[in-house]
Order: sequence, then C-alpha cells, then structure tokens
Amino acid sequence: MCHNTVFPILFKIGPLDVYSYGLMMGIGFLVANYVAVKEFRRKGFDPNFANEVTIIAVIFGIAGSKILSLIENWGDFLKDPIGMAFSPGGLTWYGGFILAALVILWDVRRKGYKFMAVADALAPALILGYGVARLGCHFSGDGDYGIPTNLPWGVDYSKGIVPPSVAFRDFPEIADKYPHGIVPDNTPLHPTPVYEFIAAVIIFYILWRIRKKIKPDGKLFMIYLVLAGLERFLVEFLRINPRLLFGLSEAQLVSIVLIIVGIGGLAYYRKKSEPAKT
Repeated sequence: MCHNTVFPILFKIGPLDVYSYGLMMGIGFLVANYVAVKEFRRKGFDPNFANEVTIIAVIFGIAGSKILSLIENWGDFLKDPIGMAFSPGGLTWYGGFILAALVILWDVRRKGYKFMAVADALAPALILGYGVARLGCHFSGDGDYGIPTNLPWGVDYSKGIVPPSVAFRDFPEIADKYPHGIVPDNTPLHPTPVYEFIAAVIIFYILWRIRKKIKPDGKLFMIYLVLAGLERFLVEFLRINPRLLFGLSEAQLVSIVLIIVGIGGLAYYRKKSEPAKT
C-alpha cells in the first residue's frame, strides 16, 4: 500500500497559507527551546540565555542553511539569484548547524560560560528539534525523501512541492529503470524524514536518560555528535542526494567528520579520567 501523507499547505487563515514546512520548523525550534530552558535551569544557567541561544539558532541556522544550499546549487543561483535567495525551500541543515554553532560559541564566551557545559545542555534539545523539523520535509514533500521501495509504508509524494518526476531527473541510475526515464509521481518512496524523526526521538531519549550521569562537561555533547552523525550517515544510503566522494554524499562526509570529532572527544575524556600512573 502506498500512503499519501503529504500536505505542503496545511490550511488557510484568510488569505494566508500555513505551510507544513515552516510550521514544523517553528514547532521544532519551540520544542528545542523548551528542553534547553529546562536543562539550563537544572545546570544553574540563566534560563533566559537559552531563549537567546534559540533566537541565534533560528536566525543563523536558517541563514547558514540557505548560504550552503546556494553554494551547492551555484549554477541555478546564478540563473535566478533573487528567486533562489528568497525561496522558502533549499536549506542544507549542516550549513545552519556550523554557522549557528560558531555564533553561539562566540556568544557563550562573551557571556563567560563554559562552552562545553552549554553544549551538553543543548545536546538533547538539538536532536529533538531537528527530528521535529524533519517532519516538515515529509509533509511538504520537498525532495528530501528516499529512493523507491516496495515496503508497506512507502509514501506517495506526488502532491509534494518537488514530486518524484522532478526530484529524480538528475539520478539516471534510478530514473532509467522507468519508462522514458521518468519516475512516476505516485511511486512509493522511503519516507526518510520520518525515519530521521524516529531516530532523533530515540537519540533524545538516550541523551535525556544519561545526561545527569555523564561527566565531565562536553562528554554528553560528544555522544550527541557520534549518534547524530551516525543517524544521518546511515539514512543517506536511502536518500537521493548526489554522491561526491567514494560513493558518499556531502552529508555523509560531514557526518563522518562529526563522528570522528565525537569519538576523538570521548577518547580524550576517557584518557583524562584515567588515574595517573605512578
């Protein structure tokens, strides 16, 4: 059975359209902020600073996501710079993550907080907010879905803003299997944004359960980097992103970096906690 759970426009309020992508992204930031405030308060930080961090994440997260997306699609950007720049779609998550992290790092140091302690407080919020926002990609059908599947939960993305006949144009290894090299819009596809949401909830649960037991500062964030990087690395095998190096996508290459940093950090903390030899 092929399911259709795609609704780019959820409802209208007078002349205004309420888009599922924007709504879920907004809910994602609100959920993340709620979790962050609770953790900031538990750690003895000013909970208002969590609100400030959330605002930074919204502004610079979206800006970074858009900038990296424009760089990735430079040819299309040159053809229509205004349309591409102000399009509500076309966001690359890692770009937002990197730019927002740099600005938050600067702000944390300016306020005199320990960055790793703040990073630990943000880790559960980050992964849960990311998972909720991913549902926006699913409901809008923006092309972040996966390859064709015969599994019973395959989704019909024909009503999405980027239907399969368009999304698979640049992937002949898939399109050539269909008549005239066009993937029918009602082809059942892997709902990879939903997979990511489920994975994010599981990772959140793990981080939330261990957050009070993990010492020293920074170790929880390293665990977050490993789990979040592994989640994205694995789901990319079902995604339709271009392969850049060794058959891996850009997101997978960035995920590898995050996993390496996380494992390196955990090794550092483990070595640091070992008693000195006499």
